[in-house]
Amino acid sequence: MSASISSAQPEKPEKMYLPRTSESEALQKIRHTASHVMAMAVQKLFPKAQVTIGPWIENGFYYDFDNPEPFTEKDLKAIQKEMVKIINRKLPVVREEVSREEATSRIKEINEPYKLEILEGIQEPITIYHLGNEWWDLCAGPHTENTSELNPKAIEIESVAGAYWRGDETKAQLQRIYATAWETPEQLAEYKRRKEEALRRDHRKLGKELGLFIFSDEVGPGLPLWTPKGTLLRSTLEKFLQEEQLKRGYQPVVTPHIARVDLFKTSGHWQKYKEDMFPLMSDDEQAAAAEQGFVLKPMNCPFHIQIYKSELRSYRELPIRLAEFGTVYRYEQSGELGGLTRVRGFTVDDSHLFVTPEQLDDEFLKVVDLILSVFKSLQLKNFKARLSFRDPDSDKYIGSDEAWEKAQGAIRRAVENLGMEHFEGIGEAAFYGPKLDFIFSDALDREWQLGTVQVDYNLPERFDLEYVAEDGSRKRPVMIHRAPFGSLERLIGILIEEYAGDFPLWLAPVQVRLLPVSEAQRDFTNDVAAKMRSLSIRAEADTSNERLGKLIRNAEKDKIPVMAVVGAKEVESNSLSIRTRASGELGTIPLTEVIEKLKVAIAEYSNF
Repeated sequence: MSASISSAQPEKPEKMYLPRTSESEALQKIRHTASHVMAMAVQKLFPKAQVTIGPWIENGFYYDFDNPEPFTEKDLKAIQKEMVKIINRKLPVVREEVSREEATSRIKEINEPYKLEILEGIQEPITIYHLGNEWWDLCAGPHTENTSELNPKAIEIESVAGAYWRGDETKAQLQRIYATAWETPEQLAEYKRRKEEALRRDHRKLGKELGLFIFSDEVGPGLPLWTPKGTLLRSTLEKFLQEEQLKRGYQPVVTPHIARVDLFKTSGHWQKYKEDMFPLMSDDEQAAAAEQGFVLKPMNCPFHIQIYKSELRSYRELPIRLAEFGTVYRYEQSGELGGLTRVRGFTVDDSHLFVTPEQLDDEFLKVVDLILSVFKSLQLKNFKARLSFRDPDSDKYIGSDEAWEKAQGAIRRAVENLGMEHFEGIGEAAFYGPKLDFIFSDALDREWQLGTVQVDYNLPERFDLEYVAEDGSRKRPVMIHRAPFGSLERLIGILIEEYAGDFPLWLAPVQVRLLPVSEAQRDFTNDVAAKMRSLSIRAEADTSNERLGKLIRNAEKDKIPVMAVVGAKEVESNSLSIRTRASGELGTIPLTEVIEKLKVAIAEYSNF
């Protein structure tokens, strides 16, 4: 007996381009003006509310208010209605340039102390924008010329949240009202649809439903606990990359989770990255005062450097490629934590290559080839390259101008040789070297940073690394830092949302679920599942005594890639009735053929 398995696939969203604020001057004007309209509406309805800052963000804007009472959902609706009235009054938006003294005088007159503090940080010219003759605020613009240029049907207040003045927990608690504004109602509708789709795909929700990971208050925020299924998912990704790396000459290493703080003083992390590291562990107060003791590692590179440095290397040994799935720890602020995408303890698919200057360009291209191969297997196609260079006006970087120019030149040559779409991100470099970052756009056009490659002349200098050159002299190697996945935690969070929990066959924690029609087929089902597992196919038998329809619904809910119904007919013919999430109903197939097709599909990272 076989059974038909229904599977409702979610419809793919229609593509409508929604520009980010930074990409559209029109949206910058709309959102700046809409934020002022919202602030005017708030102060009209709540005269005791004081305004602070109200910038645009990539999908909208917000304004922070100091108000005696918390804003309610009812209040937000009233504010939106008042905004419509203000827009419909067609108030002119007037720019006025004033002296610092005049701005100070006007602010004191309306008793807005937050504006005085904002004024202190503003460079001249100081500009004020007025809405008619009724309301104004300090702002650099740009704005529309009249409120009538805003479409009230394309504006929506979204939520209210807490925020600290200047982001400082010791300062006043404010209320932040988030809103969005677009050029057309159709854009707003598409934005809202994407928000709903994002909730459906939310990796925190799906991770719980699929039983992949949990967070525990008793363990602490930002520290995920991986369940058996989630651990299978992680280990599959790790094994995949380990095999790719071994093919390409990488050597695996393992390093500790802690080290003497002196190691990170040499690397510069302690001086440049201290605020993001967990506190120093010292034997006593005297040692702590002298900054002596141990710290949890925020990076793996100083450890790999020590392995390289443990013996004198010859140019014949280079390049040396050391690779580790190394867990690092960074003390992210609690307000910045977010599921798996921002955590305090995470595992990096880290590798450090020690190369001669002559090998640099070729090795860099090979690293990029590895990253592109990884993305292809993960079915990640929509990405671009960011050349993350230093800001020459910033003092956060270490090393000479010459070293930076050489490193940045190597990255630029690589992307030009490959003909890759790229853009420069000035100020996005690590403190010790520039990077090539891969920025991935997901199914909802949200951007995430995944793989990264860094060229580093500075740490070899700081750690006095050497190799014996062909002429017998001692020379300095160049380091390449690379991580195709980046953080495993972040990658898995992104993949959960990109696939909506519907993992490809090779990656799914459970690849096949066998569903017996009745108890009479249970032994056969268990035997088939055991045989598949012996061949490294992740299979399980659902012997929960539920009716077949419930077994099927449970398999669909768990997003199992391949479902196999086992009835009397299948036992008799040594076959399985197969349905896959990718291709639907495939009918009854001999067991040997099913197993062979599964093995091939898994090995080739393809569907059944």
